[in-house]
Amino acid sequence: MNRRIALRHLALISGGLALIPSCDFSSDDILAAYENLKVTASQKQLLGSISDTIIPAGELKGALELEVPDFILVMVNDCMTEENQQLFSTGLAAFPDFAKNTAGKKYDQLSTKEKEDLIQTGIDLQPAENSEGEKDKAVSYFLNTTKRLTMQGYMASEYIQTEIIPYSLIPGPYNGASLISESQNPRING
Repeated sequence: MNRRIALRHLALISGGLALIPSCDFSSDDILAAYENLKVTASQKQLLGSISDTIIPAGELKGALELEVPDFILVMVNDCMTEENQQLFSTGLAAFPDFAKNTAGKKYDQLSTKEKEDLIQTGIDLQPAENSEGEKDKAVSYFLNTTKRLTMQGYMASEYIQTEIIPYSLIPGPYNGASLISESQNPRING
């Protein structure tokens, strides 16, 4: 074997091995992506619980299984103004107190129906013009944004777009005389 070729292969292999530790795509690094939001692990868990209440797992995967809370935090971090990010963060921080004052228990201790009622109550809040009204405004904004982004993230997920409602770039031929059976997947683009 030629010595130059052997040295070249050795250099390529050792360079590749040196790069492997930097190619860590684990989910632990995702919290570093939220540079504009100061989100703790418990707040992220609470957000996951809220999104799982909005779209629970059943016959289909739920929002928590599809990692919708990460989608929500990335969208808030990357796509919202500083003022809206602050309002979202304030609402996220104020939600446990809102749950305790409204339902009398912590959010995790509530039944599924009580959680749904609490979220709907928070979405329908009409804030007053005082300091307590500012918290109510933040909680209402937080819950409305979370609900909207939960639905958006769920419907845009790979699971929904490939397995439940398969997307076809080019529509097939139109056959108006055929019946749609229940076993047939709907086509979202006609």
